[in-house]
Amino acid sequence: MFTMKGIDLMLKKSMAIMASLLFAAATVGCSEAANISVNETVSTSTVRTESIDTDETTATAADETSETEASAETSESSVSSDTVEVAELSTSSNGATDTTDMFTERDLTQTPDLTEAQYLEAMSSEDIEITSEGVYVISGTASDCTISVNAPDDAKVQLVLDDLSITNTSDAAILVTSCDKVFVTASGDSSLSVTGEFEAVDDMNVDAVIYSKSDLVLNGTGTLSIDSTANGVTSKDDMKMTGGTYNVTTTLDSFEANDSICIAGGEFNITSGKDAFNCENSDDNTLGNIYIADGTFNISATSDGIQGTTVVQIDGGTFDITSAEGIEGTYVQINGGTINITASDDGINATSKSTAYSVVAEFNGGDITIVMGQGDTDGVDSNGSIYVNGGTINITAQMSSFDYDNEAQLNGGTVIINGEQVTDIPQSMMGGGMGGAMNGGMGGGMSDFGGRRRGGMA
Repeated sequence: MFTMKGIDLMLKKSMAIMASLLFAAATVGCSEAANISVNETVSTSTVRTESIDTDETTATAADETSETEASAETSESSVSSDTVEVAELSTSSNGATDTTDMFTERDLTQTPDLTEAQYLEAMSSEDIEITSEGVYVISGTASDCTISVNAPDDAKVQLVLDDLSITNTSDAAILVTSCDKVFVTASGDSSLSVTGEFEAVDDMNVDAVIYSKSDLVLNGTGTLSIDSTANGVTSKDDMKMTGGTYNVTTTLDSFEANDSICIAGGEFNITSGKDAFNCENSDDNTLGNIYIADGTFNISATSDGIQGTTVVQIDGGTFDITSAEGIEGTYVQINGGTINITASDDGINATSKSTAYSVVAEFNGGDITIVMGQGDTDGVDSNGSIYVNGGTINITAQMSSFDYDNEAQLNGGTVIINGEQVTDIPQSMMGGGMGGAMNGGMGGGMSDFGGRRRGGMA
């Protein structure tokens, strides 16, 4: 067992290394993206994003008295800060989204600093109200209990769920109405559920087990299970996930955010009655991007596996998605990862959801396998263009492997359609769908490789 002084030295050394890295990087964040234009050479502009919390650090120095008290408190909990675990982040240097400083050191730190933590126990029919910045370790088993965060606008609040179990009938288990950023850190095995119909709170249509009006970070080394009759986790701002295991079953969206969803790691086992991950802002269609650097995703969704309004960028991770549509956005960029999609509509769909972006499906890397159901389905569907520059795309399609309106380029990588490697992306029918087929007549026939030809049956 490390001593607290030894931990302090390790933390200071870790902080110094991280500080030097952060200083060298530009300060940009996860949302507020700029336009992307794609030309014939498939050059991709960088998305500018605003700076977020670059001043956050997780390790703080404490005097010997504080160390002794923290050590005594920690010994009574399954949460331990003897070792500090920080997630590693690997991103694409040619990505559509600028990921510099997207995640702060505190976002990526999976073990909380408990030096000055407060320890709380959830009780049935009693709410927990948090009104100031700090770290709060919450444990216990309760029903009809809401953890409410209403802190100053500049406060950072960390909720460490330590073998916590909350079952509510109509209220969110965690409700964040005010603070700068809230961290929900999974420790041990915790569960949160709402079993009945959600009720509005003041002027808020609260419809998620975890509902936050502020920036939300999910991290930790434990497991968090969520069951909901509506949405699972909602952020009305930015949502980040960097660690932890999440078992989520929802009637509506499992994870939803207004401005951005950024994922550095974690394991996600999701059964969704709507979308597994959904990011859209009804007031501003230039927001709503999804970025994934790593993680393990086992998704079963009635609608979309991953849906963003603007850019959906995947740099890594392992994905097993069964849904109507696998991945959807205006600009979809795949740079890495192992992605398996079984879809009944479109496997990957680039569609005009944002006026700020060109409609593009771009593949620069990764190992992508798409199996399409019968009917009017497309393996890769773009209302704009498709560019394959690298990676492997293996499509099994009954009707259409690729469907695009503008152009398609196969500049590199490997494309396999129904077991055969191709050297050109099959030509889509202009406009796609049954209407385009009927306008072109019935004589064109269907492409041997699952592509749609002009004049053929849709």
